[in-house]
Amino acid sequence: MFATIVLPAYNEAESIGPLLREIRGQLGHLPIREVVVVDDGSTDDTAARARVAWADDATLRIVRHGCRKGQSQALLSGIRAASQDLILTLDADGQNDPADFGKLFDVYAVRQACGPRLIVAGQRLRREDTLLRRLSSRIANGVRAGVLHDNVRDTGCSLKLFRREDFLALPFFDHIHRFIPAMMKASGVAVALVDVHHRPRQAGRSKYGLWDRLWVGVHDLIGVRWLLKRQIGPVEMEDVP
Repeated sequence: MFATIVLPAYNEAESIGPLLREIRGQLGHLPIREVVVVDDGSTDDTAARARVAWADDATLRIVRHGCRKGQSQALLSGIRAASQDLILTLDADGQNDPADFGKLFDVYAVRQACGPRLIVAGQRLRREDTLLRRLSSRIANGVRAGVLHDNVRDTGCSLKLFRREDFLALPFFDHIHRFIPAMMKASGVAVALVDVHHRPRQAGRSKYGLWDRLWVGVHDLIGVRWLLKRQIGPVEMEDVP
């Protein structure tokens, strides 16, 4: 199975070029056949910088929202546009390390033998963020894990590998990107966790603050809990002769 990288980006003109050049350096030894950058209505030249970084290589596709729709919608747009069976996601700010791609593919190759429905989710070993961001994330992750029991320490890490069809089968809602492992698990997809690196942001600024990570997250958590309580697991069917 081959993979498409889906890269949501909003006002990441300074980060997108260096990141894409790093990603390009990983393609030679991994089953990645496509990169989809989703420009989520940026007001800078994110898309143009991405195109320059990749030159005229047809493996890069850029899709754009007319106005900002948020990370979850950008993720959905990219996955819908993807042509490959597997999806590899990461943030466009350069804090996820493309050198960790191989770890996710290695785990996927081993664990897939037990069943094709699998998500491999990265968990950051050490957060290279401000104290406020680390604290708010730790609280949000603790509350989420206590309510959803998804056994994921760091759901905010965007580095994930999963089947396109498994994501598209989920009920979509804004901010679903915060709950993908829990939603996958509830739908019968196995979850494997991998420790990955986290790097300091070198350019641009974060698009999330304390309010986004705590209070909005609590509101979403109530809805996700409701969904999980009512979600029906996989149903086996066969033709009757």
